[in-house]
Formats: sequence, structure tokens, C-alpha cells
Amino acid sequence: MTSLKTDRFLLRLPEERDFPVYRAFFEDGEASRFYGGPLRQDQAWRVLAGHLGHWQLREYGVWAIEPLEGGAIIGGCGFVWPEGWPRRELTWWLMPAARGTGAAMEVSKAAIRQAYETNGWPLVETHMNDDNRPAKGLVRKLGGEPIAREMFPDGLERTVYSLPCT
Repeated sequence: MTSLKTDRFLLRLPEERDFPVYRAFFEDGEASRFYGGPLRQDQAWRVLAGHLGHWQLREYGVWAIEPLEGGAIIGGCGFVWPEGWPRRELTWWLMPAARGTGAAMEVSKAAIRQAYETNGWPLVETHMNDDNRPAKGLVRKLGGEPIAREMFPDGLERTVYSLPCT
């Protein structure tokens, strides 16, 4: 279970001390609407526990994004492949104050590099709800290319994008 460093962030395993940020993000219905929110406190706790459990079960997962300058985490970025879902995906979530700062781009590039260069994955993919314009914009900036259109277990059809190593 690897930590990564970028110019501004440490990507590390989530910890219990990160729960206040998880709670605040998932309680905010607008901030978390593409991530299943809003969620109650106990449901946000299960998201944190699920992120930790994913690392144990799959040996990869979502990192907490901790600013190198200190302070609380600003979100999460990494890979998930929930049971029953058709693909592994790069995912990220950011607190509203961290949006528009280039953080998602910076940590996504580090995660993608890790997947290709260290994990040896032949393909890094992502998908999102069709109306998630910020995510689609990031995928374009990362050089993402559409490779499939699929129905997912939650009943939504999504475009799947391949992401190159940059």
C-alpha cells in the first residue's frame, strides 16, 4: 500500500482522523451529489471504512489528499472496483474549497502514473454520470478518450474513458 507525493500533496491511506472531512463532504448534498450524497454521518463513516477495506481486498484504492503544507485532507483520489461493477475506475472527490485549484489534475496524473508504471496496468479507465460536467472537463484535460458506453449496476448508462499516462 503505497503513498504518493506530488508537488503540493501527499496521497496516503485514509485514516480515522480524516473522518470530519468525509462527514462534511458527504453531508453537503451539492458537493457530494455525484458520489451518492447527501449522506448521514453513519453513512459517511461507511464510505471511509469502504475506502480502507478496498485497499485490503484489492491492494489498491482511494488515497486521502493531504496538503504538504499541512492541514486537513482536501478530498480523495484513486481507484475503485466495487463488486459487481464492470470495470476498475479512477475516481476523485474534492471539498468545494479545493475545486478549481488544479488539485484534481495533479493528483489524478500521479495516480495514473502509479497505475501504469508501478502497478503495470495495461489500461486506466474512468466513467462518470453524464451530467457531471466538471469530471468530464478533467477527463478531457487528462487526454481521456471514450472507449465504451455501458449500463452500470445502479441503472445508469455511462461513457467509459481510457486515460493515458502523462
